[in-house]
Amino acid sequence: MRGGTSPWQRFELAWPGRLFPFQEAGIERLISEPGVLLADEMGLGKTVQAIGALRILKQRGRLQSALVIAPSGLVLQWRRQFRSWAPELRLSTVVGTAEERLRAWRIPAEVLLVGYEALRSDLQLKGDWAPGNRRFDVVIADEAQRLKNAGSELARAIKKLHRVRSWALTGTPLENRLDDLISILDFVAPGSFDPRHKAAGLRQLMAKVQLRRRRRDVLPDLPPKFASTVHLDLGPEQRAAYERAETDGIVRLVALGRELRVTHILELILRLKQICNFCPESGRSTKLADLRGRLLAITAGGEKALVFSQFVDEPFGARRLARELAEFAPLLYTGPLDPASRSAVLAEFERDARRGVLILSLRAGGVGLNLTSASHVFHFDRWWNPAVEAQAEDRAHRIGQRRAVHVQAYVVADSIEERIQEIINGKRALFADIVDGVDAGILRRLDLDTLMSALRGDQTRLA
Repeated sequence: MRGGTSPWQRFELAWPGRLFPFQEAGIERLISEPGVLLADEMGLGKTVQAIGALRILKQRGRLQSALVIAPSGLVLQWRRQFRSWAPELRLSTVVGTAEERLRAWRIPAEVLLVGYEALRSDLQLKGDWAPGNRRFDVVIADEAQRLKNAGSELARAIKKLHRVRSWALTGTPLENRLDDLISILDFVAPGSFDPRHKAAGLRQLMAKVQLRRRRRDVLPDLPPKFASTVHLDLGPEQRAAYERAETDGIVRLVALGRELRVTHILELILRLKQICNFCPESGRSTKLADLRGRLLAITAGGEKALVFSQFVDEPFGARRLARELAEFAPLLYTGPLDPASRSAVLAEFERDARRGVLILSLRAGGVGLNLTSASHVFHFDRWWNPAVEAQAEDRAHRIGQRRAVHVQAYVVADSIEERIQEIINGKRALFADIVDGVDAGILRRLDLDTLMSALRGDQTRLA
């Protein structure tokens, strides 16, 4: 436990580990403000800061009931952190069947933990103990980008919860559109954003409610992260399959004329991305051959690796990778796993030196996990959103990491992946401009013209 005279240490609280100065500042901000967007970069301990703040509020007599909403795969992880950092707080974990959740809502507790999907189902419950009818001293939305769609039933319902304090935790408050960020801010500070003054109003509100620290600023001793792109050429069979699919697909798009929609283009892009992973006819994969060689060197040196794919199932995604890389006895972490199985997979990877490779679907494995036993990260395929990719790779590059982290992203030359890389680079700059406070630029939506040009450059740009 750290020494010093921090304000909350007067309450004689014992802490199980070190609190960094920036974490102490974060705790102080949370207990001092009714609405906070805690947007620290991934790996800086947002969960610990939130739990510490709840603990101090309880000691000060200002906490009787708190609700923590998290992705379902992270609920048990939150419970472990509470038991470590705030063992005196009474918890009720709302998981399981509808009947089990009903009992959990009724348990007298100071903190209720629930997944987003479970909460959405249970908001219709009746009774003073039901979440929609209770008054919470604090409501915490973890991975708060889940609230980005202001029109969704879930976002509207969460914003209606009766609460004194609203804390949103996310390392990626802006993923694609300014409206996504505005929706999160509407949870943190309801009614504070004036849509008539979008750019200036957003800058002003962000300055008021956002607390964002970057690792390079607050953790100078954190090992470096090295990112590189692995450019590959497709083999003859895989290239032929790709070019047939691309040519046939563009012909069909052009034939649609005025009926052409963004969804039609996205379907073709998705198909081309899948072929960049594996040839649908021969099963060959240039990426897999390269990845296998790199994993052999990594595991032979006693290091571990994470492999991310946006796809889950056969024949193009994480399950295919796990089958093809069986010689490494890889572990697999995907969305269909129940919370207990997810926890077991993560524990085995962290503790068993023989388990050197963990294959994860990007959406399931890209949030809330601590995987510092790995020092290598591979993006087997690319996502439109650079924030999602950064969030995934920072499962390894975070507090507790003792080695430099090497991130490698595969890009197939002369393909849709290469054009997506150009879009990603532009979005990454805009994310930094808006969230990190340089300027509130305009985040361009993906339109027909942009998507068509991504297929074959300016050759297919719409008139």
